[in-house]
Amino acid sequence: MKVHNPFRTALVATLGVGLGILLIGSLETLSTVLLYVGTALFISLGLDPVITFLERRRLPRWAAVLATILGVLALFAGIVLTVLPILIDQIGQLVRQITFFLQSTRLDDVKDWLIATFPGVRRSFVDDLFLNATDWLTENWTTITESVVTVGTTIVTGLFGAFIVLILTIYLTASTPSLKRAVYQLVPASKRARFVDLAEQITDSVGYYVMGQITLGVINGILSAIYLTIIDAPFPAVLAVIAFFFSLIPLVGTLTGSTIIVLVCLIPGLGSPATALAAGIYYLIYMQIEAYAITPRIMSRAVSVPGAVVVVAALAGGALLGLLGALIAIPVAASILIIYRQVLIPRMNER
Repeated sequence: MKVHNPFRTALVATLGVGLGILLIGSLETLSTVLLYVGTALFISLGLDPVITFLERRRLPRWAAVLATILGVLALFAGIVLTVLPILIDQIGQLVRQITFFLQSTRLDDVKDWLIATFPGVRRSFVDDLFLNATDWLTENWTTITESVVTVGTTIVTGLFGAFIVLILTIYLTASTPSLKRAVYQLVPASKRARFVDLAEQITDSVGYYVMGQITLGVINGILSAIYLTIIDAPFPAVLAVIAFFFSLIPLVGTLTGSTIIVLVCLIPGLGSPATALAAGIYYLIYMQIEAYAITPRIMSRAVSVPGAVVVVAALAGGALLGLLGALIAIPVAASILIIYRQVLIPRMNER
């Protein structure tokens, strides 16, 4: 290839590189906004099966959307108004108990309790553990204080972001059909029917997945509240909320939330080894029932994703977008599987 004007070629190449850098910088700047929009779109697709169900009951689209949004808002308002006072009271009790424990308990008492609870642990190991922990706290106290301030700022930012996501969710839920039609018009007419069919399968799969995860969270939260109250676990409302939110995380959420709950039940002065053992046995049984009975029934209308793909997708999504990425990764993987099974494989078989 003969270059007729080296200066022009170099100028075009430089402008192309500059434009690429500008686009990357713009994406980084708008990453938070794109995250809000993606979250709202994810939630709106999750509400779409409910709206479709109401439309099949001869309810107009606008009435179905309004009823769904009002129902969701009323549900969350009811949960907040019911659980928040209990949470505030129990968190206050938890802080007072921990403060009293720290003020009235000597390190030697804690060491004696650890040795009595775990007979296999040696005294020298416990002494070294506490010595290293004390040195670490002394060296990193400033960093810990700054981290607490950062957490407070993050909570305020998160509340503001949640409000924005709520507004975007209402808008996207109301305008989902028009948005779909606008996207479908961009596809050539000869391929539009096939594209619409695949797109509807993908959006339905995402919607059923979101509703399924929320249902699993509600079941785990309610059962946890009942059982933890029966065994007299410390702060059952707080622990039930933990169970609910961690159940929304695919693959490892229930296990992680259950571990946290068992550890809380083991805190001296709050719970007891017997309470922690009872909670641990319950969650071991519940996880088996959830995996083999509850999840297959609830997720039967969503696209089945192999276990290895679930692990890889959750890890990749978590690395890219954190917790939200882990949540979104599974339906994205399901969407890719739909395209793979219904587009790529038929094309390869035709050759």
